[in-house]
Amino acid sequence: MAPVTTATSREAAELKAELRGFREVQRLAYACAEAVAAQLRPGVTERTAARMQRDWLRERGVRDWFHLPFAWFGDRTAFVNFRVPLQFFPTHRALEPGMPFILDMAPVHQGFTADIGYSGCLGLNPVHDRLLADLEAHRDLILREVRERRSLREIYEDVDRLMVRQGYANRHRAYPFGVIAHKIDRIGARRWSPTLFGFGVRSLRGLASDALRGHRDGWSPLWSPYRFSDHPPTPGLWAVEPHLGFRGTGAKFEEILVVTDSADPQESAFWLDDDLPHVRRRQEERAA
Repeated sequence: MAPVTTATSREAAELKAELRGFREVQRLAYACAEAVAAQLRPGVTERTAARMQRDWLRERGVRDWFHLPFAWFGDRTAFVNFRVPLQFFPTHRALEPGMPFILDMAPVHQGFTADIGYSGCLGLNPVHDRLLADLEAHRDLILREVRERRSLREIYEDVDRLMVRQGYANRHRAYPFGVIAHKIDRIGARRWSPTLFGFGVRSLRGLASDALRGHRDGWSPLWSPYRFSDHPPTPGLWAVEPHLGFRGTGAKFEEILVVTDSADPQESAFWLDDDLPHVRRRQEERAA
């Protein structure tokens, strides 16, 4: 996707249509997560849950991926003892009553990409409930500071500090390069596209191209705690995923943040969609 910039009326209409495409595939991914979560039972393994996500999306026309679906159960939701990338892939870990889970998928549909994370629990788990509630403050902080044009690295550090105040560990540091977010783009629609180590080849090429161009121009498509992210938010779409951990329990959300070059703070950055499960959950709890 081209950078999101201040536009003429025609360009604004085209941008609106473009964002609608990303919103639709993000909603498709969250619908998949809710459908699969509703079918999880004791004894279901991570591999089975990942396959359920793949099958559900393929039945609805998905043939390409930013990455194939993941599923993490129990203390693996907090990436306990994760040391190498292979540990992120689904295992034979079986779900048990009271156990937290995370479903994570990144489908590409009709050329539009989404990357989402859905946190749930098989039954009651007060610690997990608290983590989900405390994620709301991170969603607010990230949007506010992106609108203030703080550097990505500074925002990352502020998220870290908020986690410490809440009593949690930062688990997105366990991801490759410690990223809390990465850019996503539109890619040409195809009937099928190969994957490599669980990632879509075409999406990886796009991210690598952005990395090379960004290195030349002084920005990065990876939002990390490192020097290469020490720049203001770059216009475009960012898949953002703050991930909290506490004593073997982890929870996160992941959704698309839109960044533009508008001088209007409200238009300079906004979440692509506020009608998502974790947002509705908090709205319902406040209304109760």
